[in-house]
Amino acid sequence: METKTITFYSQCLNKDMHIRVYGYYGKPILAFPCQDADAWDYEKFQMIDTMAPWIESGQIKVYVVDTDDVSSYSSKYWDKKHRAWKLDQYFWCIVNEVLPRIYEDCNGFIKPITFGCSLGADHATNMFFRRPDLFDGVLALSGCWNAQTVFEGYCDDYIYENCPLLFLDNLPNDHYFIPQYNNSKIILCCGQGPWEHYGKDNIQRLKRTFEAKGIHAWVDLWGYDVSHDWEWWRRQVVYFLPHLLADYRIAD
Repeated sequence: METKTITFYSQCLNKDMHIRVYGYYGKPILAFPCQDADAWDYEKFQMIDTMAPWIESGQIKVYVVDTDDVSSYSSKYWDKKHRAWKLDQYFWCIVNEVLPRIYEDCNGFIKPITFGCSLGADHATNMFFRRPDLFDGVLALSGCWNAQTVFEGYCDDYIYENCPLLFLDNLPNDHYFIPQYNNSKIILCCGQGPWEHYGKDNIQRLKRTFEAKGIHAWVDLWGYDVSHDWEWWRRQVVYFLPHLLADYRIAD
């Protein structure tokens, strides 16, 4: 498998950032690691091995980006307002600094699908729903899907803007984003077993919002034996990837 690392200095985050790239061709998948992890996370936990048949056949090209959760979601040093601002800065890092590097690597503007597990699912969901003009779908597994929960109930404009559970509730039913959502693949999945309690409640809240807004999404709750763990995420990727990629074509 062809692999490489793109390293750049982020002006948004004031630090070096890394993107691990897997594959040579295919639909770009922008993958967000679990909480506090780096761009090697999917490699360490055999997710890249699981995705290898799609990577090596040229159906997808996977870009795993560093997190900055230690400055936002996980910070023990900054107050919540600063942490929320840092969360928003991560969004702008992805939009203004990561995406142009993906376009350059793909030799043109190709909208990536976002993907994430655990807190990475929150990033993946947020990126897609904030900017459906830049992203072409989302596969999110075992997210919390509520930034307020991670911030212990705190909310300001930055939290609101980075929490689809909040901002989608206020989206007008005729908003121009909705046709863009419906031209993409949206797959959210959560188990109902150990450590999935936040996700299974919030994913059902999102499902009700999707139905109220006319947003076409596949929201899938797996069984009570399905835990918040890589073993299950690898199984879910094998199950969902064929559905996610069914109608995608990359022009020659």
